[in-house]
Amino acid sequence: LPSREAPGAANANTESRRAPRDHHPHSAAWRSVGNTLSWGNWEVGADACPRLPPQALQLGTVLVGSPTQDGVISILTTAEGADEPRMVRFPVPSRGSPLSPGQPRWANYVKGVIQHYRAGPLPGFNAVIASDVPLGGGLSSSASLEVATYTFLQQLCPDDGNLEAKALACQKAEHTFAGMPCGIMDQFISVMGKEGHALLIDCRSLETVLVPLTDASLAVLVTNSNVRHALTGSEYPSRRRQCEEAAAALGKASLRDATVAELEAARERLSEEVYRRARHVIGEIERTAQAAHALQARDYRTFGRLMVESHNSLRDDYEVSCPELDELVAAALEVDGVYGSRMTGGGFGGCTVTLLEAGAAERAQQHIKGKYSGTATFYLTKPSDGAKVQPL
Repeated sequence: LPSREAPGAANANTESRRAPRDHHPHSAAWRSVGNTLSWGNWEVGADACPRLPPQALQLGTVLVGSPTQDGVISILTTAEGADEPRMVRFPVPSRGSPLSPGQPRWANYVKGVIQHYRAGPLPGFNAVIASDVPLGGGLSSSASLEVATYTFLQQLCPDDGNLEAKALACQKAEHTFAGMPCGIMDQFISVMGKEGHALLIDCRSLETVLVPLTDASLAVLVTNSNVRHALTGSEYPSRRRQCEEAAAALGKASLRDATVAELEAARERLSEEVYRRARHVIGEIERTAQAAHALQARDYRTFGRLMVESHNSLRDDYEVSCPELDELVAAALEVDGVYGSRMTGGGFGGCTVTLLEAGAAERAQQHIKGKYSGTATFYLTKPSDGAKVQPL
C-alpha cells in the first residue's frame, strides 16, 4: 500500500505498484482523486447553478482488492482520521436484504455505493483503502472514496460505462447513506477529470466543458487550516432550505433563474438572513460565469479578483467561513505574485485555494506559515485525471 505523499510533491500516481496480489489473478488498484479550485460549491439546492471549473487533485484515494467466493465483503481503511472500527465485514446485499447505514461513518460511503451500484450480482471481495485526501478538508474526500469504490465494482461486475450515471450513483450514495444532500460537482470531477484541464459543469443540464489549465507560469496552492468540519447534520441543509425559501418567494424554481433586481424587489418579503443567502447565490452565479471566461482567456488577475469577491460573500452573506480560513486568505493576499485566494469546500474549516505565480509559491507558503495562528499544511497541485484502474 502507498505511503502518504509529502505535501507539495509533484507526483502522486505511483502508489499502487507494490500492493500485494493476495493470490487472486484479478487483483488491481483503483484510484480516485479529490478536487480543488471549485467555485459555486455552496449553491442552491444544490444542483441549479453552474460551477466554475474544479480541477482533479493529485491527491487521491486508492482501493486495492480482489473477489472472493464466500459472499462476504471485508474492507479495511488506513485513511488517517477515519473513525473506528477500521475494518468492516458484511454480506453482499440482495433484493431482500439491502445494506443500511450505521457505524463506522467512513463505511457508509462505501456501503452506499455498493447498494446503488448499477449492475450485478456482485461477488464478495476483500479490499483495503488508502487515501491522502485530508478528511474534512473540503477537498472531496467523500467523493474520492465513493468514486474509487464504484470504479472497483466496475472491475468485478462491469456496468454500461456511463460516466454521468456513475457520478449520479455516487451522489445518491452520499445522500442516502451519509445523510449529506450534496450537489454533483465533487463526484463529477472525480469521475471526469482530465490531466491539464479544469472542468466546467452545468449542474442543471449536467453538460461539461474541459478548460485547459496548463500554463507553466501558474500555480495552485491548497492550504489546509487543519480545522475539521463535518457537514452532515449541520449548516449545509440549513443553507439549502434558505435558498429554496428565497426561490419560492421569488416565484422561481431555482435561484439560478433569479436576478439581483428581482431579489431587491422581493426584499421586504424575506428575512434578512434569507435575503443575504440569496444575494450570495445570485452573485456567485454571475461570478462563476465571469470567472470561467477569465480562466479561458488566461486573465488571471480578473480571476483572482473574483476569487476574493467570492470568499468575502461566503464569509459575510453565506456565513460559512471561519476565522482560520479568513486568516489564511488574508495572509495569502499579502504576498506579491498572488492573484487571488478563497475558501473551498463546505467551509467552517478545511482548506483555502490560492491562485498565484509559480515563482511565488515558496514565498507564499513561508509567509502564510508565519502569519497563521494555527498549523497549516500545504499542497501545490496540478490538474490530474479522474478515477482510473491500475492493474498490479
